[in-house]
Amino acid sequence: MSDAPIALRFSHVGLFVTEMAGMVAFYRDGLGFVVTDQGRLGEAMLTFLSRDPREHQLVLVEGRPPGLPDRIVNQVSFRVDTLGELLAFWRRIRAAAPHDLVSISHGNAWSIYFRDPEGNRVEIFTDTPWHVTQPVREPIDLDRTEAAILAETEAFCRARPGFRPMAEWRREVAARLAAASSG
Repeated sequence: MSDAPIALRFSHVGLFVTEMAGMVAFYRDGLGFVVTDQGRLGEAMLTFLSRDPREHQLVLVEGRPPGLPDRIVNQVSFRVDTLGELLAFWRRIRAAAPHDLVSISHGNAWSIYFRDPEGNRVEIFTDTPWHVTQPVREPIDLDRTEAAILAETEAFCRARPGFRPMAEWRREVAARLAAASSG
């Protein structure tokens, strides 16, 4: 395995919220974000917002108890450019044996989640070529070839609601952002 550095770029943050509607209104109406996806994952409602058609930048997650000042940050997420880089990172981070290490397909991204030494959740991810309605969380085996992972993910995505090429989804979000900024 190469020790060449893998470029990690900050991507998005997830926040636990107490009152979803008020938080969505604040970020949408006050800061100009648009809702890019919304849905339930288990018992929690998630709302994805962005001001960038390339990705969601903010994820609001139900579950923060009223009056609790901590446990606000759900996760911090970093992007890598390719599936190959993600697989290299997977091999590297497993050797460090972080807590709660899991690999997940969101349909629109492949992700690795783990905890830092103080228990904060970290996500490293890369995009797939497809978009599906979020949220989606499916385990995926990253110990296979890139071709096998691509084929499995494409088949999974084609069977999901909202399936379309990522480029088409980004054009749709860009149009919604343009409409929101002109209104």
